[in-house]
Amino acid sequence: MTVDHYTYRVTWSPEDGEYVGLCAEFPSLSWLAHTPEAALQGIRRMVAESVADMRANGEEVPVALAEKHYSGEFRVRVPPEVHRALAIQAAEQGVSLNRLASAKLAA
Repeated sequence: MTVDHYTYRVTWSPEDGEYVGLCAEFPSLSWLAHTPEAALQGIRRMVAESVADMRANGEEVPVALAEKHYSGEFRVRVPPEVHRALAIQAAEQGVSLNRLASAKLAA
């Protein structure tokens, strides 16, 4: 796996007055720059250096989100009144609670 497989994002930071480059797999890292391109280039370089340091020190390197296996299942806890309201909506629509929740999450 290369650092190109990680999930990068560039957004504007009003507080800093610059673009900030971020990497989802390394939430503690960021890079500020005057252009979005420079922010992306900076965060990619910083991640590459961090991964090289981690490997040199025998540390476990995060797996890219794009390369992880997802089962399609996760558990969500909601208050009983929300559970009831969703169950009623599902029944009224003639679908399972799972299908209703999935549709709401996808929207």
